Amino acid sequence: MMPSQHNVTLLAEQLAQASPRRIIESAANILPGRLAVVSSFGTESAVLLKFVAEVDRSLPILFLDTLWLFKETLAYRDQLVALLGLTDVRTIRPSASALALIDPRRDLCFTDRNACCNIRKVAPLAKELEAFDGWISGRKRYHGGERADLATVESDGHRLKFNPLAHLTLAELKPFLKRPVYHATRSRPLVSTRWAACRAPVARSAAHRHVLAVGAVSPKPNAVFTPGRLPRRLLSNQSLIR
Repeated sequence: MMPSQHNVTLLAEQLAQASPRRIIESAANILPGRLAVVSSFGTESAVLLKFVAEVDRSLPILFLDTLWLFKETLAYRDQLVALLGLTDVRTIRPSASALALIDPRRDLCFTDRNACCNIRKVAPLAKELEAFDGWISGRKRYHGGERADLATVESDGHRLKFNPLAHLTLAELKPFLKRPVYHATRSRPLVSTRWAACRAPVARSAAHRHVLAVGAVSPKPNAVFTPGRLPRRLLSNQSLIR
């Protein structure tokens, strides 16, 4: 049973200035065996995963594969899993039957991005989270908008949501982001956990031309990648876990 809103507010106040590691430890103690981490395995996400690994490498990590991800994202995920020793990373994909029914031509993102996001992100993640009473996110206040007043702990329906990095500033994150291991997703400008069509409205033909030009979309989910595809500095650097 999730704590009352009063208790959630009290917990958020208690952890308002706590370190990311302490917030993760508190979450794991409050919800033993019922806590998950949601991660995109992007550059900033790697910072959160580092703290998670320091607390408990066996915490379930939920990774959403929309089947429209860049190859580098999938390769970077595998590299971070190995470097950090994470033992329970679960790749979530959209329902094959739902895709066949609603997006058989894989072009829904060009006509209705909200529907595309729902079928490829929202619905699969909601289904996977049903087994948990709480989850950890990598959201931060400095992202602005509705996140500007983000609490370290908040209610998410009948679940608790923990935001260990909420109060960190970009300046505080930069020392982590400068480490070579975090640079894999920067090997070219558009490498990201979100595919290009999600970034800005573009004409369908232009977007298709771009995808074909850069070869960004993986034709098969979780394809096998050889180490030679990654920057050497990533393969040889172990500074993340030191």
